[in-house]
Amino acid sequence: MAGRPQRFVVGADQGGQRLDVFLTAVAGGESRAQITRHIAGGAVEVAGGCVTAPSRKVRPGEVVVWTPPPVATTELVAEDLPLVVVHEDPYLVVVDKPAGMVVHPAAGHERGTLVNALLARLSDLRGIGGELRPGIVHRIDKDTSGLLVVAKDDATMIALAAAFKAHDVHRVYEALAVGRPPGPSGRIETPYGRDPHDRKKFSSRVREGKKAITGWSIVERLGDAVRLEARLETGRTHQVRVHMAALGLPLLGDPVYGRPPRDPVVREIGRTLGRQALHARELGFVHPKTGARIELRSPPPPDFAAALEALRALARGGA
Repeated sequence: MAGRPQRFVVGADQGGQRLDVFLTAVAGGESRAQITRHIAGGAVEVAGGCVTAPSRKVRPGEVVVWTPPPVATTELVAEDLPLVVVHEDPYLVVVDKPAGMVVHPAAGHERGTLVNALLARLSDLRGIGGELRPGIVHRIDKDTSGLLVVAKDDATMIALAAAFKAHDVHRVYEALAVGRPPGPSGRIETPYGRDPHDRKKFSSRVREGKKAITGWSIVERLGDAVRLEARLETGRTHQVRVHMAALGLPLLGDPVYGRPPRDPVVREIGRTLGRQALHARELGFVHPKTGARIELRSPPPPDFAAALEALRALARGGA
């Protein structure tokens, strides 16, 4: 069912604007790209006649009527999967993603994803890009656990994406790594891109690429391993894993960027964990609608905690 028609009168100071620019400004909650699609699809009338050209200039006093088209159903399948929701309101939801869950359906992972679970869990989705689906603003690797925010509508999606781009989102990861740290803390800033030798991997040793910045600090020394915090200033794919490996601190259990620890007991702890020891522990941002500051924290899951305790026991035994 189409939305209710909305009527706007062009003000004296708005004359000469493009129709898509005018309507985006007055409608609120829709992206310009979405408004452009609506205009091209015949959902907008100006001065009593249908207009399909987004570039059409509006004149003072003209009446613009916008009838939002119905949100298209998605081909994605809703699945009733276990999901830990740590915050939810009419505009967004924050989940504590378990390790092993893919965020978005893709080839080889069409089912069992976070998106499939959210489609079943959320009853008030208003759609993203004209489809009834959740808005994935950022992602966490399949085998990384922790906090992730998801938008319920276009306006929230756009605002959160802008906050991430402006580095206004607080993100702290907790990790277990193997090796000797170069110091108690630091900040690594590198170019970042696809590994020239393996396109499935990412690398900080590239000639050209986007900038990637990670702040890090050692929280606990555990013999040949450490527990550390990583604070993201940018959000590149695999960023923490790549940057820690570049520092000589590959994450415990990381099958892509790690290396087998020399200590056989540490090696067994990583094998038992079965994934990279990385958890998105803290997430903070300004709510796009209310302006309130949202600060959330998630303790590491049991498998991470068990690996940490095993490393502590080993360090105590070797003291």
